[in-house]
Amino acid sequence: MNDNDSQRQSGYDTIDRVYGPGFSGQMKAAVGAPFIGETVDQLFGAIWNRPGLSVRDRRLLVLGATAMLGKPELVEAQARGALLNEELTEAQLEEAVLQLAYYVGWGNATSTWQGVQAAKASAKK
Repeated sequence: MNDNDSQRQSGYDTIDRVYGPGFSGQMKAAVGAPFIGETVDQLFGAIWNRPGLSVRDRRLLVLGATAMLGKPELVEAQARGALLNEELTEAQLEEAVLQLAYYVGWGNATSTWQGVQAAKASAKK
C-alpha cells in the first residue's frame, strides 16, 4: 500500500469513526467525483486526525456551521454520529439547538431541530 492508499484508507476509517460503521461506503460509491477523493484524503485522512481538538470538539464546530446552512439532513449526520459515538446526549444536542438559535436564526434553528430529531430516531434503530 503506498502513501496515497494509506491516507485514503485512514480517511475512510475516520469517516466510519465520525459518522458510524459503514458510512464510508457512501463516500466510496461516489469517489469518482473529484472533490470526494480529496475530502476523504484531506478532510478525514488529515484534518479530523490532527491533534489539538477531539472528534467531539470538531463535531461541535461542524454542527454549528451546519446549523447555519439550515439543512436538516446535514445536521442529522452530525447529530447521529454524536449519539452513536456517545459524544453528546440527546439532551445536550437539544441544548445546542437552543444555543445556536440565537446565532443562526430561528428558521435555521428549526431545521437544526428537525435534523436532531431525525438523528435521535435513526440512532435508536
